[in-house]
Amino acid sequence: MVVKIVTDSLSDICPEWAKELGISVIPLNVHFGDKVFKDSVELTPEDFYQKLVNSGEFPTTSAPAPGIFADLYTNLAKETNEIIAIMASNKISAVHESAVQGKALVEANCKIEVINTKWLIGAQAILVLLAVETAKKGATLDQVKEIVTNAMPRLHALMIFDTLEYLKKGGRIGNAKAFLGSLLKLHPVITLKDGEVHPYQQARSRTQAKDILVNFTKKFSKIEKIVVEHATTPDEMEELITRLTDRTPKENIYRSRVGSVIGTHTGPHVLAVCFLADQ
Repeated sequence: MVVKIVTDSLSDICPEWAKELGISVIPLNVHFGDKVFKDSVELTPEDFYQKLVNSGEFPTTSAPAPGIFADLYTNLAKETNEIIAIMASNKISAVHESAVQGKALVEANCKIEVINTKWLIGAQAILVLLAVETAKKGATLDQVKEIVTNAMPRLHALMIFDTLEYLKKGGRIGNAKAFLGSLLKLHPVITLKDGEVHPYQQARSRTQAKDILVNFTKKFSKIEKIVVEHATTPDEMEELITRLTDRTPKENIYRSRVGSVIGTHTGPHVLAVCFLADQ
């Protein structure tokens, strides 16, 4: 039986992509006042970013309950005896802990591994892609886990914003708070280190910020997979993809869209480049 793959919506894997890959994506929750929406299921990115800009309420987010994971694991256990859950950084979200607690509630005879990737967005998605590719070749759970964990240190992610105010409001700014308080209108570039948000660089223009994303990839001799993401600017995403085609074959470049949970903390003008490369 093929190993079943589970992840969460912080990976920014859309429902269509999940169906194509044959994986299960557990959505996090987005709250606007007393209304709760499942990320990318009950609230599309288009609707979310309109509400984010136009609503007078600032959204909040929450992790799904452990029981939701337990129910999914139990259903998947009818089709397989091995499940791997590839979850977002536990320093940014409680979704990993929910996945672990859900595992403890499962009575079915099924081996379940929950991995704290220390990543999210496209970097997390790349790990899911690797898991799917490995599982489809008939690998065991232990073999899939080894591929994923060995790839984690070789991941890189940069995101650019027009403002860090959303990260600040959402309480996820982490070490990037060093960027706050600047007297100049700058475009921050952030990264993730050990599962937390860290400042990378500041740009004086949106164009310079995109140059930073592209130039960062040039530091690596071999790039295996790239995920490029946008929130509300698909033309900018396509521009980045065109500029990155000399770094890896085009079939290794994947498009994604920043979902509503991530968008709560980044705002509507985020761009991201995530990739797997040789050290």
